[in-house]
Amino acid sequence: QVQLVESGGGLVQAGGSLRLSCAAQLRDFSAYTMGWFRQAPGKEREFVARISWSGGRTTYAASVKGRFTISRDNAKNTLYLQLNVLEPEDTAVYYCAATLNIAPRSEDYAYWGQGTQVTVSS
Repeated sequence: QVQLVESGGGLVQAGGSLRLSCAAQLRDFSAYTMGWFRQAPGKEREFVARISWSGGRTTYAASVKGRFTISRDNAKNTLYLQLNVLEPEDTAVYYCAATLNIAPRSEDYAYWGQGTQVTVSS
């Protein structure tokens, strides 16, 4: 049974930091490209970052580049997202997702977690 479980969200002041985790019950986790997405109230889900199966290649949305860092530990079947210098505009539900596609579009992700809420106060 495939399961992705996010954790680490919470309420933080602007300028603060959070570290999100995604524990993956995936057969052969290391074969998957992993991604983070977010959805703010009243807005569409948007791409945040993704990381290749080995961790050697990362891609970020322009809005988070230089502030967020995606990483993974294949030995622990866990994906991470370090969020620094948070802004109120980062407030959203954050989701992790998995795909076997090497260069995926958002719709290529086959598995999704249920999300963790990040709220940034001004």
